[in-house]
Amino acid sequence: MRLINYFPEASITIKKSAQNWQEAIDLSMASLLRNDYVNEDYVQAIKDSTLNNGPYYILAPGVAMPHARPEFGALKTGMSLTLLKEGVTFSDTNEPVKLLIGLSAADADSHIGAIQALSELLSEDDQLASLLNCHTEKQLADIIAHA
Repeated sequence: MRLINYFPEASITIKKSAQNWQEAIDLSMASLLRNDYVNEDYVQAIKDSTLNNGPYYILAPGVAMPHARPEFGALKTGMSLTLLKEGVTFSDTNEPVKLLIGLSAADADSHIGAIQALSELLSEDDQLASLLNCHTEKQLADIIAHA
């Protein structure tokens, strides 16, 4: 399956900012919640885990993939992408995060292909820079569609 197929309708968004990392999580999970990929418990599990374990889902400077274990309320496998024009800090030791890739994995295996495709996309510095500098949601979707 192509990477873009993991993103439900209206799940690629650009927002000006988030007041804090909790709001950033809410923004990144909103479309997955709205499209019944996750429930409220899943979003809360991400926040609780962040408080207990730190932001374990920061993949690279400026990039995070908020997620929790499937049993906490992942209903379907899917992803969202939220670009914050102004980054948000998750901890004192991390750079501000601008790109949040929300992940809902309904089981241990269904998201592996998506993670591999996403890893390839994010490992290319020019592609990552393009994502971080997009001005429209269509530009973001086009980059994901060509991954």
